[in-house]
Amino acid sequence: MGEYVLNIAHMYPDLLNLYGDRGNVLALLRRAQGRGIEVNVRAYSIGDSISEKDVDLVFIGGGQDSEQNIMKDDLIKEKGPIIKQMIEDGVVFLCVCGGYQMLGKYYETYDNKQIQCLGALDYYTKGAQVRFIQDTIYEYDGILKDGKPLTVIGFENHSGRTILGDGVQPLFKVVKGAGNNGQDGFEGATYKNVFCTYSHGSFLPKNPKITDMLLEKALSRKYGESFKLLPLDSEFETIATKEALKYVQKST
Repeated sequence: MGEYVLNIAHMYPDLLNLYGDRGNVLALLRRAQGRGIEVNVRAYSIGDSISEKDVDLVFIGGGQDSEQNIMKDDLIKEKGPIIKQMIEDGVVFLCVCGGYQMLGKYYETYDNKQIQCLGALDYYTKGAQVRFIQDTIYEYDGILKDGKPLTVIGFENHSGRTILGDGVQPLFKVVKGAGNNGQDGFEGATYKNVFCTYSHGSFLPKNPKITDMLLEKALSRKYGESFKLLPLDSEFETIATKEALKYVQKST
């Protein structure tokens, strides 16, 4: 066993893997292993019990409505109380699209049917008939580069309009894209060590600094120190991120 061990809980990977969201787990795994950190990834699906003592970082991806309906009761009724406690205790979460929506209070369909969600975080989502589908650019002031907010790139595909309450903060400022609702200029939500975003697919592979931030927060919480990752050769990731940014900017 290595000096440091990270335990990642991948929630419902058999149901919530829209646009290859599991690539985010792979990015966490590889960038931790590259520093000599031992990583255990465990899948949790319907009927599986989860315990805070076994988890350092939780990932919840996105899925189709039909798939989310299949696992919704298990998330809310079976795992809900534990997940809520984990959130309050500062466990690190990354939640994407459907996973983001399901941590909120409720989802209201465009024909006014209200679907109760976990209620762990202070926001709700209203469905619409028109989808937001595009590459996106955000600013994240939680990480500064040369004194300026970090530029983050992503891809959104959602019809939900998420409205944040006073109990959470927006994660990103929108530079290009719709974000939470196409109106307030913000994207995602954050509370304690929970990070929620509509950015699907290769979100972490395209944004290695966000990946490293999540790793540092999870390891700092576990080992009781301000954990700093060892330097890692990220030349390939840096080039890929710059080229992706150029592509998105050209499509503006």
